[in-house]
Amino acid sequence: MRIDDKLSPPAGAALTSPRDGRDASAAGSVPALPAGAFGEALAQVRQGPASRVVARGDTLISVVREQAAQRGQVISPAQAFRQAQQLARDSGIANPNRIFPGQQLALTGLHAQLDAGLGASAVSAASSAMAVPAANVLRTAFTGKPAAPPSSGASSNLAAKAAPADVAAAGGDVADAAAAAAGGHPVLERTLDRAVAKGFIPAIERGDVRDKILKLASTHRFKPDDFARMTLMESDGMNPRATNQRCHGIIQFCDGNDRGAASVGFAANPRVILGLSVYQQLHLVDKYFSEVGVKAQTNGQAPASLDDLYLSVLMPAARGNSQPNAPLNIPGGQANYLHVGRDRSAPITRQSILDGLQQNANERLAPYPSPRGRLQALRGAGYEEILPNQPPLPRMR
Repeated sequence: MRIDDKLSPPAGAALTSPRDGRDASAAGSVPALPAGAFGEALAQVRQGPASRVVARGDTLISVVREQAAQRGQVISPAQAFRQAQQLARDSGIANPNRIFPGQQLALTGLHAQLDAGLGASAVSAASSAMAVPAANVLRTAFTGKPAAPPSSGASSNLAAKAAPADVAAAGGDVADAAAAAAGGHPVLERTLDRAVAKGFIPAIERGDVRDKILKLASTHRFKPDDFARMTLMESDGMNPRATNQRCHGIIQFCDGNDRGAASVGFAANPRVILGLSVYQQLHLVDKYFSEVGVKAQTNGQAPASLDDLYLSVLMPAARGNSQPNAPLNIPGGQANYLHVGRDRSAPITRQSILDGLQQNANERLAPYPSPRGRLQALRGAGYEEILPNQPPLPRMR
């Protein structure tokens, strides 16, 4: 029996911390019980069994969701995946993909993690009415189609994670450049919003995906916006099912014994990668970058350049040529954006890679609001929902 309906990352893939930043292997602290009837109800929930016997048809993820449902919680697939991995460790299960009827599952650690999220769930449920109009504003701006109301107890990450975020070069305005100077990531934010609108990332997983990318950027020393630009070229912006029949997924893990799919454990069946979510594929990106390295400039004191980051995926050996306009030995037909003058008969150089990635990002993100515009839409939606008969907010300049 598998822990997921699709596939978990291969052995050795790192598990990220949950949304609150704590390591998933550490049981969350249990918040104090509030007074009154609600506190008594919570106390009864916490007095559930400390263990559970695996029944036929169970998976670890189904058990996690069952325990969450008993607390009135709705958890994202990414959260369920992390907690299922932790449940396997707590229960002494060596292979979380294989569980059998009669096995004993230790639930204490899972209960502690779920209890730590109860307060957030209550806030989430109370704010769901506000999340619907905000999500509709964004969905309509991106696709012309209104967003469906969120599930009970789930809030829209489009609103929760909308933070001012390096993109004068990606169709942005002066406010975008200011956001970049302040340490934001506007290209990443736009790319994530676009991916949600296109259905590449479930809205409820947007925050988890963003947090994982920021962690990868810190670990491997690259700019989050550059990672977004790379995925816009490789997979139309984090489409987990992108494939050219030889290469697959968000950064295109390619077939072959010495290629990307093999380096992350999928040499035998690379197309299995297409069954993984964006969040799960980011675990493979982490493993791949750990193997090939991402070349950083200035003796490792500065983040890797955009061209080095992209060459780490496209052709790591080509990173040895540091001349900006020297032809690189990159075989095969590549996207015309990557060639000098966007001419496939011309060579590929570091400078043409930089130009092509920027131009491609500009064109793909042009219809999508900047982080500044997105926040204005969210504020306006909330204001009009609370005070429908009041005049609209004045425009910010």
